[in-house]
Amino acid sequence: MSKKFIFLLEEPSMKEFLDGFLPKVLTSVWQWQCIPHQGKSDLEASIPKKLRGWNEPGVKFIVVRDQDSGNCKTIKNRLRTLCEEGRNTTVIIRIACRELESWFLGNLQAVGNAFEIEKIAKLQVKEKYRDPDRLYNPSGELKRLVPSYQKLSGARAMGQHLDLKGNVSKSFNVFVRAIQNCIAE
Repeated sequence: MSKKFIFLLEEPSMKEFLDGFLPKVLTSVWQWQCIPHQGKSDLEASIPKKLRGWNEPGVKFIVVRDQDSGNCKTIKNRLRTLCEEGRNTTVIIRIACRELESWFLGNLQAVGNAFEIEKIAKLQVKEKYRDPDRLYNPSGELKRLVPSYQKLSGARAMGQHLDLKGNVSKSFNVFVRAIQNCIAE
């Protein structure tokens, strides 16, 4: 039986990030497939259909979407209901608190390395970067720090540079632990 993760994602930028990042987390025994969607509505419409129709043994599903301005618990409950409609109650649901860019801002050393801007790492001690999940507009903040930042190419670059350790984004760490716990099962 193969060991495989299927990531159901809100948007293509998360796929770009995960394709570069997941080799740091997964052992060679595990395979993965990232399925990006064109926003929240597309993801939500897809979840029950994908879960009902997927007939591959040994697959673990992880749904990942941004919180944006919504209530995290409400979003998670909605996604859990969609998973139940798809007849799968073992799906892992992870919310990027506010946005994917919060995960990047959680490790400004990696941002500096990815975009070759040395001084950015020093900003991690500032109050607003100590808990990037609380930032109202993380993508705007990242764009302010890195004017050349583009969603897809930036996510791809960050996938190569973001480490497992040293990230102060709580939602990023919860996401990584969920994968590690699945591997340990």
